[in-house]
Formats: sequence, structure tokens, C-alpha cells
Amino acid sequence: GNHTLLTEFILSGLSSRPELQHLLFFTICFVYSMTLIGNLLICVVTVHPTLHTPMYFFLRVLSFLDISTASVVVPKMLVNLLSEDRSISYLGCVTQLYCVVFLAATEWYLLAAMAYDRYVAVCHPLRYAAIMNPRACLSSVLLSCCSGKVVSVVQTAWVFTLPLCGPRRINYFFCDIPPLVVLSCTDTSLYERQLISATVLVIFTPFCLILLSYACIVSSILKISSAESRHKTFSTCSSHLTVVTLYCASGTLIYLQPKSSNSQDAKKFFALIYTAVIPTLNPLIYSLRNKEVKEVLIRVM
Repeated sequence: GNHTLLTEFILSGLSSRPELQHLLFFTICFVYSMTLIGNLLICVVTVHPTLHTPMYFFLRVLSFLDISTASVVVPKMLVNLLSEDRSISYLGCVTQLYCVVFLAATEWYLLAAMAYDRYVAVCHPLRYAAIMNPRACLSSVLLSCCSGKVVSVVQTAWVFTLPLCGPRRINYFFCDIPPLVVLSCTDTSLYERQLISATVLVIFTPFCLILLSYACIVSSILKISSAESRHKTFSTCSSHLTVVTLYCASGTLIYLQPKSSNSQDAKKFFALIYTAVIPTLNPLIYSLRNKEVKEVLIRVM
């Protein structure tokens, strides 16, 4: 048939109600500012000599990924909240989708590496320094980045090889897979099955590895005779488990039904949680529950 060549898209944004635009702008601007401040502080604090351990190295990388994820999505969203021109170029949309998927997939694999780090620290404390040496930590981060890059290239290529024949309005506040699939004028059932498989691969495979690590950790914690030691060990691990739960819940609710237009508003909400709110919570979750980080933060301040 006659397909319209799309050179740009129009982002509908978070809400179509004009009276909410300024409120949303100031709220999200505040949240984004807290994201930058909190994660930058984590990056600065974890460089301190007393925090040169694998856990804080991974936490520093996680904070960098959180800053990147929020910065890929939020600034454009803030501009659109105050502007009548909500267009984004075709190339800009491709780039944004690639970055979002790359950062999300990389973060998931990094969370799995962090769970393995906690497993070694609790279950094999005497061999911890030998197993989680600097080379192993750096290799884990590079492997996470490479895995994220592969997932991102494949998903971005598949989405933009679909015939997107209009309308060019994306019912979302950034270029993501579910709203772009809705624009396709061909049968996308095969692609949707592939996306579900990719979601299982990217989210549930690391999640299962994380659960396995924590099953071993809980088993080891229960063998500790001191109640105070048990509480301290579990407190160290619970911060990471909280972050994993938030990521898993929001990620699965967004990507398991890619072409369900009825749930598009709900997906906007979960996408906002994933891209703006969780990056703000990570520094609070890790720092407020960590005595060492708080002590160094006070010293640095």
C-alpha cells in the first residue's frame, strides 16, 4: 500500500490537560534535580579511600547509569511540557530508543553482578578479595555493557524495520518500544512474541540469578548465631533487593504487552517511575541504610 515516509514524530507527553503542564514541569524538574544531586554525591563519595570495595564500585557505576537514563528522557520531556512544538526527529527517536534500551539492559545485568558480589561476600568471606578482584569487577561491568549493547541494537533495528505508516503521533513522553509498535500498520504478533522473549532474557534471567544468589545468602544468614550479625548482613543485602524489585515490577508491566493501547496511560506511569523516580530513590535506598556511606558523606560535605 501507500506508506507515508515518517521524518519526525510528535510526542503527546504525560498528559493532554493544559492545566497540569506547569505542575508536572516543576514536579519532574525537582525530581530530576534530586536524581542528579543524589547520584553525583554517590559517585563522589564512593571514590573515598575507605570505600574502595567492589560493592561501592558497582554502586558508582549504577549511579552513573541512573544519571544517564534520566538525562536521556527527562530534559526532552521538560521542554515538551512548556512548548507547543513536541516533535522529535526520526534520527532523534532512533537514538533515544537505542540509549533507553541500552541503559536499561546494562543496568539489569549490573544488578545481577551486584547480587553475585553480595553472595560471595556473605557465603565466601575468606575468598572474597580473591574472587571479586578489580579485574573481575571491571570485567563484570564491561560484560554488562556489551550485553546491553547487543540487546539495544537488536531491539532498535527490529522496531524501526517495522512499517510505521502513521499516525506520527506517539502516545508517550519519549520514544519507547510499546508506543512505536502501536504505530505499525502490519501484523506485529511475531515481533510481540520476540519482544516477550527478549523481556524474559533481559529481565527474568538476571532476576532468577539474583533470586538464586539471595536464596544462598538467606541460607547462610540463618546459620549465623549472632542476631546482631544476622541483622547487619541482611540490612546490607536488603537495599539491593529493594532496587531489584522496583526495576522488575516496572519493567515487566511496560514490556509484556507491547501493543495494548488500552493500558498506554498505565505504561506512561510505570515508564515515569522507571526513568525518573527510581533513579532518584537509588541513592536514598543505598545511602540511608548504609552507615559507611553516611559517615563518608558527612566528612565530604
